[in-house]
Amino acid sequence: MKALLDFLPVLLFFIVYKFQDIYAATAVAIVASILMILGQYIMQRKVEPMTLLSGALVVVFGGATIWLHNEVFIKLKPSLLYFLFAGGFLIAELRGTLVVEKFIGRQIDREVAPAVWRQLNHYWILFFVLAALLNLYVAYTFPTDTWVNFKLFGLMAITLVFMVFQSFFIMRALDASEKLKNSTDPDSPERKP
Repeated sequence: MKALLDFLPVLLFFIVYKFQDIYAATAVAIVASILMILGQYIMQRKVEPMTLLSGALVVVFGGATIWLHNEVFIKLKPSLLYFLFAGGFLIAELRGTLVVEKFIGRQIDREVAPAVWRQLNHYWILFFVLAALLNLYVAYTFPTDTWVNFKLFGLMAITLVFMVFQSFFIMRALDASEKLKNSTDPDSPERKP
């Protein structure tokens, strides 16, 4: 449900763009983002930092798009968000916190080696940088129609593929960890004659 709500402003942007124009779509995305932040606060009594950051960027860059009647600002928003995420992951790691471990580690009931979390954190940083650059490439090279389709379908598909890769990476690391544990545990069934 949370993922669907996070996706709602992008979906509404896409739908309104197809029937109106980028300025009407941007206005709807701004309103949807504000309502999403308010709804999250009402339901949880807090707003997640990523939701707040994304919403703030939609309001600022969307507002600039409408006020200056220049679509380049809303096209820059995804790239700026991805660059900020990459920077956040990197800065947190330099300060001793792996953001990936913090978010994904809660969902895994087995222990994952710190080196695996660090490598996965680096993959996420690389993913964010590449997604930001790809968005800029599409935004400045192709017509707005293509960029709108890419924003909804392209970036979502790339993210889903990356998340599948991440899942396989974690499963492989867990299997390797389990095999190592079994090979060093004298009580392991694999070690008994």
